[in-house]
Amino acid sequence: MRPAIRPATGADLDALVALDKVCFGDSAWSASAWDDEFARLATDRVVLVADEGEVVGYVVLLVPPVVEDPVDLLRIAVSPAERRTGIGGQLMTAALQRCAGRTVLLEVAAGNEGAGALYRGYGFEEISRRRGYYAGGEEALIMQWQEKAL
Repeated sequence: MRPAIRPATGADLDALVALDKVCFGDSAWSASAWDDEFARLATDRVVLVADEGEVVGYVVLLVPPVVEDPVDLLRIAVSPAERRTGIGGQLMTAALQRCAGRTVLLEVAAGNEGAGALYRGYGFEEISRRRGYYAGGEEALIMQWQEKAL
């Protein structure tokens, strides 16, 4: 069964907090940070979830109201049990469709090869690095996507 990709609702909040903790451990967003994201859904946030009867993945976008400003892909995650099943790709496709005509930026740890491969597969290109950005001194890669045919 392929998950449905749909906008998140308030009913998804607890599942998102729990999944974020599983996927990001100590770097997970707090419940209050997720509350803040949900409070901004009507203004500049888009949260999409992959739903298989339960939330198995999500993507969070910061979409400024000014079209010329870039969109920031803030977070994407898939449940460890569901990785390498295409859910991450479904979420990326849905997210990028929401960004038609806009530039999208993201940052990813240089050592996160799986995420880097996913992003490059969707046409993201490295445009910069932040040295020593993550704990332990790991670099962050700044990547950019501009709309192309998907």
